[in-house]
Amino acid sequence: MKKFLQRGICLSLGVLFVNALSAQVLPVVRGSILDNHKKPLAGASVSLLNAKDSSAVTVVATDVNAKFLFKEVREGSYIVLAESVGYKKYYSAVVIVSKQDVAVPVIELQELTGELGSVTVTASKQVVEQKLDKTVVNVDAMISSAGANALEVLEKTPGVIVDENGAISFKGKSSVLVMIDDKPTYLSASDLAAYLRSLPAAQLDKIELMDNPPARYDAAGNGGVINIKTKKSKAKGFNGSLSASYGQSYYARFTENLNLNYYTGKTNLFVSIGSNQQKTRRELTIDRDYYNGSGQLYSMFRQNTYFNPESSNPNAKIGFDFYATPKTTWGIVYTGSVSDRSELRPTYSNLYNASGVLDSSIRADNRSSSRFSKHGVNLNYTHKFDSTGKVLNFDMDYINYTSNQDQSFSNGTYNPAGGLKGVQDITAQVPSNISIYAAKADLSKPLPGKAKIEAGLKTSYVTSDNEARYFDVVNGVRTVNYNSTNHFIYKENINAAYLSFNKEIRRFSIQAGLRLENTNGNGHQLGNAYKPDSAFTKQYTNLFPTVYLSYKLDSSGNNNLFFAFGRRIDRPNYQDLNPFVFIIDKFTSFAGNPFLRPQFSNDFKVSINHKNKLTLSAQYIHTSDVQIETIDQANGVFVSRNGNIGNWDYFLLSLETNLRPASWWTFNSYTDFFNYQKYKGSVPSGKIETATTYVFAQLNNQFTLGKGWSAELGGFYCSPRQQAQFDKIAFGQVNGGVQKKFWSNKASVRLNFRDLFNTNTSTGNITNVPNVAIRYANRFYNQTFTLSFAYSFGKQPGTEQKRKTGSADSEAGRAGN
Repeated sequence: MKKFLQRGICLSLGVLFVNALSAQVLPVVRGSILDNHKKPLAGASVSLLNAKDSSAVTVVATDVNAKFLFKEVREGSYIVLAESVGYKKYYSAVVIVSKQDVAVPVIELQELTGELGSVTVTASKQVVEQKLDKTVVNVDAMISSAGANALEVLEKTPGVIVDENGAISFKGKSSVLVMIDDKPTYLSASDLAAYLRSLPAAQLDKIELMDNPPARYDAAGNGGVINIKTKKSKAKGFNGSLSASYGQSYYARFTENLNLNYYTGKTNLFVSIGSNQQKTRRELTIDRDYYNGSGQLYSMFRQNTYFNPESSNPNAKIGFDFYATPKTTWGIVYTGSVSDRSELRPTYSNLYNASGVLDSSIRADNRSSSRFSKHGVNLNYTHKFDSTGKVLNFDMDYINYTSNQDQSFSNGTYNPAGGLKGVQDITAQVPSNISIYAAKADLSKPLPGKAKIEAGLKTSYVTSDNEARYFDVVNGVRTVNYNSTNHFIYKENINAAYLSFNKEIRRFSIQAGLRLENTNGNGHQLGNAYKPDSAFTKQYTNLFPTVYLSYKLDSSGNNNLFFAFGRRIDRPNYQDLNPFVFIIDKFTSFAGNPFLRPQFSNDFKVSINHKNKLTLSAQYIHTSDVQIETIDQANGVFVSRNGNIGNWDYFLLSLETNLRPASWWTFNSYTDFFNYQKYKGSVPSGKIETATTYVFAQLNNQFTLGKGWSAELGGFYCSPRQQAQFDKIAFGQVNGGVQKKFWSNKASVRLNFRDLFNTNTSTGNITNVPNVAIRYANRFYNQTFTLSFAYSFGKQPGTEQKRKTGSADSEAGRAGN
C-alpha cells in the first residue's frame, strides 16, 4: 500500500509537470540597457516603480547580455528606474501594462562627469525589510555587526533568542531550521552554536526569517526557518573587501576576513576566507537543597563552575559559476571550516548538613581539547526555459562533519579541614563523524491568469557515527569503563515530494502546497564486554499541507490582511537517540533516549500589514509529542535527557514596526506583547502542567549623523517565563555602536558595544524534581567593546540574482553533540 501511494503521488506530479509545460505565458516587462558608448551594460540594477507613488514593486539585474525582465506584472502604470555604479540614474516614461507583454525602449545610461575613481554610488539599506513571506535583516546595515560573529548577529534579529547554551528560538519557538545559503547545517544546538561563533559577521549578507515556510522548504522545524545568506558579488570585473577587528570582553578576541570576486560575464569566481580567535568566560552556579519525605531539609549542595573555552576558527568558501548560455548556469561551491578548541573547566562543590555546616568539598579539574571540522561540496544547475519564468533548479550536496575530543575529569574529595580524602580520575575520547548526501530538483512554471505552479523531488541519506571511550585512571593505569563506553551508529534516509500552486484574483492571492516526506531510520548501539548490542528501526510517512491567503483592503495595496496555515515536524537529534550516558561532571550526566518520537505542529497565523511599516499578528500553534529537556536524579546524580512529555499550546500577539520618524532616524522593533505557552504531559517525576505568559521586546535605532558618521542603539528584554521544568528569570541587554565612513565611502571604522550594562544573565529554578529545590545562575560575561576596520576595493557590486534552493535542506540541527 505504501509503495502504491508513493507511485501514485509521483505519477500525479508527472502529470502536473506536463500540464505546466503546456501552459500559456503571462504579461512581462522586458528591455535592455546600454552605456553611453552603445555597449551592453551587464549587472545594472533595474527597479519597477508604481507610477502613483514611486514605491518599488520589484528589483532585478541585467543579465550577461544587458537584458532585464520583470515577470508576472499586474495591470497598471509603472516607471522603470535604471542604475549602475558610475552612471546617472535613469527614469523612464510611464509604462502601461494591461494583458500584453511590454517592451521598454532601449535605455542608455550616461556616465557621471569627473574622475570615475572618485565617484561612488551608494545605496542605504534598511536594517530590517518586511516581505510578504519573510523578514529580511541586512547585516552590513547593522553598525554593531562589525567584529561580531554570526551567532551574535542572530541575537539581534527580530524575534530571535539565543539561550545560555547557544540554542536558538524564533518567536518563542525552539526547533528552528537554521540554513546557510539555503542549505541546512545538520548540527545539534551546541555544535551549531560553535560553528556560528566561528563564522565572522563580515561574511554575512542578509538573514531571512520565515516563521511558516512554504511547501518547497523541508517540513523540519516547528520554529520556522532562519536562512543565513553569505556574500557573493556579480559586479563585472574584480572586487572585494577586507576587514579586521579587535574586541575586549573578559578576554580579548580578534577577527579577520577577506572576500574576493571576479566576474567576466561568462564565469564568476568567488572566495571568502575568514578567521577568529577568541577566549570567553562563563560562570555557572547551581544550588540544590535536599528534603526528606516529610519535607524537612537534610542537606545542601553548592556548586560553582567556571568555563574558559579558547578557540581558533579559520573558514573558507570557494565557488565557481559557469554561464554556459544566457539561460543555463552550472556551479560548484566548496565550504570548509576548522575549529580548534580547548577548555579548562574547574568546578568547586561544597556539601553542607541541614544546619549549614560544611560536610565535605570536591574540587574537579575538567579539561578538554577538540577539533571540529566541516567540509561540503555543492554542485548546482539552473536552466531558464524561456522568458516567462519557467525555471528548473537541480542541486547535489555532500557534507562531512568530523569531531575529535579528548576529555579528562579529575575529582578530589576533601574533609572540612581541607584534608584530601580521595581522588577519582576519568579520561575520555569522543570521536564522531557525520556524512550527508542529498539531491534535489525544483521546477517553477507560471500559468495563465496570474498563477504559478511549483513542484520538486528530494532525497537525502545521512550516516552518524558517534563513539565515546571512557577510562578509569588509578595510579596512572587506565582501565576501560564499560558502563560509560559506547559506540552508536545511526543511518537515515528521507524522501520528499512537493507541489505548490499560487494565483491572484483581483485583490485576493492564494498559495496552497502539499509536501510528502518518507523517513527511514536505523539505530545500532554496539555492545561491549558488559553491554549487549541493541538496535531499532523507525519508518513513517507524513503529509504536510500549507495554505496562504492575502487580501488587499484598499485598491492601493497599502493595507493587507494575511492568513497562513502549516504543518511541520521535528525529528529527534541523532545524538538524542543514543541510549548511553555521557559524563558532564561527577554530579551531572546527559543520556540519550532511543524511544524519542518526532513531534508534530499545526501552525495558524493571521496578520494585518500597513504599508510594510506596521504588522500586527496573532498566531496559535499546537504541538503533540513535544520534545524537551527533562531532569531526573538517580543516586545523587542528576541526569538530563530529551523526552516526549505531551502537548504544547502556544498563542502569540506580536507587533513589528519598520518606521522612519525622521530623515536621519530609522526605527525597527519586534514585540511579543502577549506570549502564552502551556505544557501538559509527563516528566520523569510524574505529571506536569505549566502555563506562562511573558513579554519579549526587541528594538533597533539607526541614526545618520552626516559627514560619514552614523550610529546604532538597540537591545532586547524578555520577562520571566516558565518552560516545562525550567522557571526562568527576566533578562536582556543593550547594544550599539558608532561608525565613520571615509575614502569615498569605501572604508569604515566602527566602535561598538554589546551588553553594555552586563545584564544578560540566565537565572531561574528547576522544578518537578522530587524532594529537591534547585536554583541556577549563568553569567556570560557578554559585555564586549569592539573596534573594527573595513575596506572595499574594485568595482562595487550591483543587484545580484542568487539561487533560492539547495538540496541539503531537511535534518538541520540534528547532528548530535
